[in-house]
Amino acid sequence: MPNPRFADASMTARELTVVRAEGLASWLEAQALPVRAWLKGSGFEAALGEVRLLMGPDGAVTGAVAGFGTAEARGRLRFGIVKALAGLPGGAWRLVGDLTQGERDEAALGSLLAQYRFDRYRGGKVAEPALLVPEGVDAARLRAMAEGEFLTRDLINTPASDMGPAELEAAFVGLAARFAAKSEVIIGEALEQGFPMIAAVGRASVRAPRLLDMRWGEAGPQLTLVGKGVCFDTGGLDIKPASGMQLMKKDMGGAATVLGLAHMIMALGIKVRLRVLVPAVENAISGNAMRPRDILRSRKGLTVEVNDTDAEGRLVLGDALAYACEGSPNLVVSMATLTGAARVAVGPDLAPYYTDDAGIVAALEAGAVAGFDPVWRLPFHDPYEVIIEPGIADLDNAPGWGFAGSVTAALFLRRFVEGPKYLHFDIYGHTPSDLPARPKGAVGQGARAVLSALPTMLGL
Repeated sequence: MPNPRFADASMTARELTVVRAEGLASWLEAQALPVRAWLKGSGFEAALGEVRLLMGPDGAVTGAVAGFGTAEARGRLRFGIVKALAGLPGGAWRLVGDLTQGERDEAALGSLLAQYRFDRYRGGKVAEPALLVPEGVDAARLRAMAEGEFLTRDLINTPASDMGPAELEAAFVGLAARFAAKSEVIIGEALEQGFPMIAAVGRASVRAPRLLDMRWGEAGPQLTLVGKGVCFDTGGLDIKPASGMQLMKKDMGGAATVLGLAHMIMALGIKVRLRVLVPAVENAISGNAMRPRDILRSRKGLTVEVNDTDAEGRLVLGDALAYACEGSPNLVVSMATLTGAARVAVGPDLAPYYTDDAGIVAALEAGAVAGFDPVWRLPFHDPYEVIIEPGIADLDNAPGWGFAGSVTAALFLRRFVEGPKYLHFDIYGHTPSDLPARPKGAVGQGARAVLSALPTMLGL
């Protein structure tokens, strides 16, 4: 995993002056004549991410000026300043200019996230990044955010050939060992007896299903994170078309995201009793695959009619959520790449979430701003409960109603949560094209918002 870093004290730093478009004229008038002439002559307009290098008499780069654009441009593009960083020579840079604390934090975090490269399968020299001096920011917090995000991206980007249930287990156990957390793997007969829906989803694969369980922390409120770990999803007997499988290596994005969040929490030493549960499976096809119209009995005792074997994520999460609640946590957070309906509703950039708790909503909305991690609330709409009740069993995993697919999936999961406060994310985990600090491919969603909201949500 790449190591996101700031400039250290031993490095000689050059100044990167950030200028807003609305203040460019007055700023230029205050500059020395050569600088003013160079910027005007080169057509510098302080557009967001626009950069000009400043040279000394010997031709060496002595500094740079970066545009911060208009308020509208800044609102439309997160981490826009990263576009300017990409145009700088490597080495240490000191950010100067009239920036708010939030803008400094965003620039600093963006500079870390922009250092990510997924180069496991190809060589090539990586250019030295522009490293910001972490002045006026909480460097430890931002670095923990970036390290957790890098872990999430690496896990999702790795193809299923190298990221099956066993490899996800290795990453899970490795993270636990790094922070002296306790880990347990439930597999084989114990899984079949105790977690029948997880076993049913994963039994057709040659790669055995399992439930991963991690515990860390001795004091504080209990937080349990549950992540969908479907390492590849063929759709089962209700097989996906070839086009539908192109991104299915990312169907363990919920697991990857909760592991990234767990890294952030443990790295920062947040005073919680943390538990992480990941049902790790592959939804494959063989003679013993679960069939449409099979009825499964869950760990909680609820029966579920399988009307679509491609709606397997809610099955494995159901057993894991029931198990989570047996430990009497204060808050359960589930994350899953659960439905295409969520993508239709809000697109790939927003992380939709569900909760019935107004306090969590307020905390999470503020946390999304503080963590530069946009989220959007969708409803647990009670009148739709009847849609997930098939009559022949307690629940229907895919009612085929044709409407509100993300909502009905979230309502299905809520049936397995009893006792604690509950927060569910239906994430995408993928950036379709290159964006500042977010290269095309895997991306974490919701984790930084949750991290920033934890003090309020848990009363820390």
